Amino acid sequence: MATKPLLYLEEYKLKQDANDYGLADEPWDFERFKQQLQIIVVRYDDDELEFDMIGVSCAIANVFRRLMLSEVPSMAIEKVHIYNNTSIIQDEVLAHRLGLIPLRADPRMFEYKANETDPPTAQDTLEFELKVKCTRKTKEVTEMTNNDSMYKNHSIYSGQIKWIPIGNQSTVYTEAAVGPIDDDILISKMRPGHEFDIKLFAVKGVGKDHAKFSPAATVSYRLLPDIKLNRPVMGNDARLLQKCFSPGVIEIAKDDCAYVKDARYDSCSRNVYRYPQIADAVTLARVRNHFIFTVESLGALKPEVIFVEAAKVLKKKCRMYLDQIKGN
Repeated sequence: MATKPLLYLEEYKLKQDANDYGLADEPWDFERFKQQLQIIVVRYDDDELEFDMIGVSCAIANVFRRLMLSEVPSMAIEKVHIYNNTSIIQDEVLAHRLGLIPLRADPRMFEYKANETDPPTAQDTLEFELKVKCTRKTKEVTEMTNNDSMYKNHSIYSGQIKWIPIGNQSTVYTEAAVGPIDDDILISKMRPGHEFDIKLFAVKGVGKDHAKFSPAATVSYRLLPDIKLNRPVMGNDARLLQKCFSPGVIEIAKDDCAYVKDARYDSCSRNVYRYPQIADAVTLARVRNHFIFTVESLGALKPEVIFVEAAKVLKKKCRMYLDQIKGN
């Protein structure tokens, strides 16, 4: 008789775990999810976006982070044909360095390559060439110590990579639209006699296959800090409290009393607990369903486009799983 309530309790726990949304014992509800979900853009630069995702669990937030990093496609150099390399860099290292140079080409304009052995086409491949040779500018070098005055092509940069259109690509794209994002990425240092004769082939890929295909430099999120003052803090203690947090988090009012101005930019260092006189004056926590996202793009896709593309990937995955369930 004593074990029957325990069985009921175990059944209740199993039901709760099956519907657990990651927020304690709250079961997931679609209508409530639609009402609570908010996305608020806080800061937007050319290649960096900061926004708040509110009303979701850490599982949903982490899905978007992982999708933006590893499943949103981009174009990157995949094949490197080295016909001549007399520099001090080994062929394998050189090929790896070239593959990590980010390209400006929009991956949405290209298709995935069906087979690696297929010849390149205008729909799935971009071709580039790096053909340079280091030479001596003048024979009179006795009084010259500046490399720019002594040598030509002594430093090879990404801006020296030239685009070779395939098929009708020249009518659709421009070199500025598909070439390297930055022209000042150093590839190699050279001296007279060193030479490159290289063909490069860029294809469409995703970051889970290789990091060079990731369209984002970094994608991160953190929970919104929640700082509460349990009692008034004034005078020297108020100034000490202010120094324990990041600039702009704690301010001091005209009456010399500390108050929380903006908890958002707190680094959660917990330095306040080092001082017994103010340790009990503050309660530090985090809002469990409020995530602060930072997306930094490499340049091929805008950060807001990366997020939208990640949402499309998630939608496609959900549809695939629903189709599999219905098929079974």
